[in-house]
Amino acid sequence: MAESDWDTVTVLRKKGPSGAQAKSKQAITSAQRRGEDVETTKKWAAGQNKQHLVSKNTAKLDRETEELHHDRVSLEVGKVIQKGRQEKGFTQKDLATKINEKPQVIADYESGKAIPSNQVMGKIERECPTSRSWSTG
Repeated sequence: MAESDWDTVTVLRKKGPSGAQAKSKQAITSAQRRGEDVETTKKWAAGQNKQHLVSKNTAKLDRETEELHHDRVSLEVGKVIQKGRQEKGFTQKDLATKINEKPQVIADYESGKAIPSNQVMGKIERECPTSRSWSTG
């Protein structure tokens, strides 16, 4: 025991391939030839663009049947927003800039095409106080 050399390092096995090298087709086949265990797992939706798939529920909502439809801002609300905006002397773009929304959002609210959002309605109320008499019915 007195002859132990603490500076000597003994390597018991070779370093395996790095992450990218271990996943290559060549590395997998060579590991299989050597008889090593190879684990393969398929990631869900790997390499596919699944964000644009239409499921049954969204297709039903898009058809907007009587029982499944999106509530829209009423035209009365749109007219009140337009009146309040015009009293302040704002264009749709000016109002949109002030509330940090796109001008199309204001156009949709005024034309009754928008799906109501309490956040956007609150922002519009703060900028155009005369438009507080609306209801989203």
